Amino acid sequence: MAQHPVLTDAEFIELWKLHGSATSIHKVTGGNVRTIQRRRAALETKYGLLLEAKNPNGRPERSQVAYERKQLGVLNGTGIVFSDAHYWPGIVTTAHKGLLWAIKEFKPSFVVCNGDALDGASISRFSPSGIAGKEPSLIEELKACQERLAEVEEAAKEARHNVRLVYTWGNHDARFNARLAANAPEFAQTYGFKLEDHFPTWEFCMTCWATDDVIIKHRYKGGVHATHNNTATAGKSIVTGHLHSLKVTPYADYNGNRFGVDTGTLAEPYGPQFSYGEDNPLNHRSGFAILTFKDGKLLWPELVHKWDEGQVEFRGQIINVS
Repeated sequence: MAQHPVLTDAEFIELWKLHGSATSIHKVTGGNVRTIQRRRAALETKYGLLLEAKNPNGRPERSQVAYERKQLGVLNGTGIVFSDAHYWPGIVTTAHKGLLWAIKEFKPSFVVCNGDALDGASISRFSPSGIAGKEPSLIEELKACQERLAEVEEAAKEARHNVRLVYTWGNHDARFNARLAANAPEFAQTYGFKLEDHFPTWEFCMTCWATDDVIIKHRYKGGVHATHNNTATAGKSIVTGHLHSLKVTPYADYNGNRFGVDTGTLAEPYGPQFSYGEDNPLNHRSGFAILTFKDGKLLWPELVHKWDEGQVEFRGQIINVS
C-alpha cells in the first residue's frame, strides 16, 4: 500500500493556501479528501485563522472576516457574555435591559457580544415572517444594532475604566460581509463594506480567550448536548451562543472541573426574528452569562434569566430592570 507524506501543520497550511481545495491536495498527496477537510477545520480552530476554499471559478467560498483570536489574560474579576441579540428595530428586550443593569452592578473588566447581534433577515435565505419584504431592511437592522450596542458601550464606560469590548463573529453577522463580497467585490476596501466598520469600539475576532483555559466563541458543537460535547471535546471551558439555550454544564475528569456554557439569547424566544419557527415550542431562554475569575481560574458560571416583562432573576432574587 502506498505511503502518503505526513505533512507538518505549516506544510499543510502552505499547501492549502496554494491549492485552496481538498480535492486538489488529494491529487498532490494522495490523502483522503474528508481527512484533509477535517484537518483544515482543525487547523483553523487551533491557530485562529481562515483557510479559504475556492470554487471552480476561483472565488473564495466564504467571506473574509476577522478570523483571529483575542487573548484577555484575565486573573481576577468579572466578565459578562451575551449573544444572539438579533436586534430588531423598535424592540428593547428585558434581557437587554438586564444586561445594562448587570454591567453597572458588577463592573466587568470585559464584555463579550458572542455573535449574532445582527440578524440579517432581509439577506437571509428565507424571510423570518415567511413573507418576503415584511422584514426590516438591512440598514434598519444595522441602526438598531448600533443603538443597542451604544447603550452597552455607555453602561460599560460608566461602570469601569478601560473595559474590553469584544465581538465574536456569529453566522448571522457574517451575512453582512458575505452579501457585499458576493455582489460588490470591487468595494472591498471601502469604509462601511465590513460589519466591523460600523462598530469601531468593539474588538472583532473569531475566538476570545479569557484565559488559556476559557474560550468564548459563537458556536462549536451542535445539538441538545452541545455544552457537554464542547468542553468534553475541547478540553477547555467553552462559552458559546448560537443555540439560545442558556445553561451551564459542568464536566470533570482528572484535570478537575471545567464548564460548557450556553449564553442564551438577548432576544425574546418568540420574537419576530424567529417567526420562521412556525410557532412551534422552542427550548430557548432569554438571558446572558456572568463569569467570575479567581487567580486565573473560572468559578462556577452564573446565569441571568428573564423572569417576567421588565424583570430578571439572579442569585435567588427578582430584579426590576425596566
